[in-house]
Amino acid sequence: MEHQTFLSPHQKAIRINLDPTIYGSFAEIGAGQETARTFFQAGAASGTIAKTISAYDMSFSDNIYGPSESGRYVSEERLLKMLKIEAGELTKVLKEKIKPQTRFFVFANTVTTINYNKDNEGHGWIGVRFQINPKGKANEVILHVRMLENDSLQQQHTLGILGTNLIYACFHHYLSPNSFINSLVDSLDRDLIEITMMRMCGPELDYVDNRLLGVQLVKNKMAKAILFDSNGQLQQPADMLYKKNLMLFRGSFRPITYVGIDMIKSSYSLFKKDADHDKNNTITVCEMTMSNLLDNGNFSEQDFLDRVDILNGIGQNVMVSDYKYYYKLTTYLSQFKIKNLRIVIGFPTFQKIFDKQYYAPLKGGILEAFGKLFTENMKLYVYPAFSEKSDLPQTSEQLEISEDLQLIYQFLMKNRKIIDIKHYNPQYKNVFSREVIKLIQEKDDKWMGMVSNYVKDQIIKKKLFGYQD
Repeated sequence: MEHQTFLSPHQKAIRINLDPTIYGSFAEIGAGQETARTFFQAGAASGTIAKTISAYDMSFSDNIYGPSESGRYVSEERLLKMLKIEAGELTKVLKEKIKPQTRFFVFANTVTTINYNKDNEGHGWIGVRFQINPKGKANEVILHVRMLENDSLQQQHTLGILGTNLIYACFHHYLSPNSFINSLVDSLDRDLIEITMMRMCGPELDYVDNRLLGVQLVKNKMAKAILFDSNGQLQQPADMLYKKNLMLFRGSFRPITYVGIDMIKSSYSLFKKDADHDKNNTITVCEMTMSNLLDNGNFSEQDFLDRVDILNGIGQNVMVSDYKYYYKLTTYLSQFKIKNLRIVIGFPTFQKIFDKQYYAPLKGGILEAFGKLFTENMKLYVYPAFSEKSDLPQTSEQLEISEDLQLIYQFLMKNRKIIDIKHYNPQYKNVFSREVIKLIQEKDDKWMGMVSNYVKDQIIKKKLFGYQD
């Protein structure tokens, strides 16, 4: 099913066109109709294309696909309507004429490219509904893409290549999700395109876990971050985060301990005291970096799924990002126009933030990093730590800081950009995930007192993290 040599978009299109079993429609609305053009220019398109359509005017689009419930035309909702209606029309019109071996497909996209003033972002929803087996039930692949070029024509060109790659992958790489993902950016510069969400479903794709699909996007440098809701469903980050109050926790969560849960509870109690806090417009996210998921460079799929399942089980949304440094994470989040951002960290991590060596690659050093980190809407919540030598909590007041950073530190403290979490549960001091794992592997039941009953039951029931009876 997989090719061994690199194929250009033209070569992929002509191979599809010359396959007598593949036949379908193209529906492209918005800024570009480049995918259909790629197949026309490749030649032999009459054997593949039943119809192309571009309902560019909103009135025509509404007449064909119905009005947009959300008011947005570049949306997943719009794309799904397009796929459903075009697939229904295709099979209805052609069911009496088509050959028994024909496999139908519908390609659709709804996109917007960068405008003349260059004050918007090019992005879009792209999808394919397709049959692997003639007369079989359809499979579906949906993705959201950000186009980072600074020219609308180049963005349209990118869409044409991406769409061609997607159609080809649906018929040639559906048995290998990793090959499927990597083939999507054939002939494209990975630095100029980002796939922020991807979902597969259908009878031939039931084996695919979309959570792993999302992580592979980050691992393969095709997305900077992906986001799962509390039900474990992969979501487009902008749909979940746009203009929200966001509280974010970074950790390995392997597994989440009583300390982790107390960090969530105590920091949220602090957050909700803000005058403009709105519980209906607030979201909490547990974030893991790729470095947290890699063990000596290797990625354990099951270990990752176990962590997500537990976090979802306690009602948490989960993000996986490729951002080692917090200042890069806040820069990424700024695109979603977050209303209020609170990043919750433990005291040991707080110490590292003021270590200048981490910012050596930046021309502006720690000043440049802090300018990006401490945005107007962001505050750091610091959860205390305890040393083995003292029962007193280590807070921001105990931070040992070099003399040249004293004035910066005082400025951040006086402007409440750094806030200590004071209402914490002291009985959970010195409870660490790594110690839980160590005790599990040593078959020492002391770990059971370090995690909640739900987490304990899940570890025992599913034999997670090396647990054995």
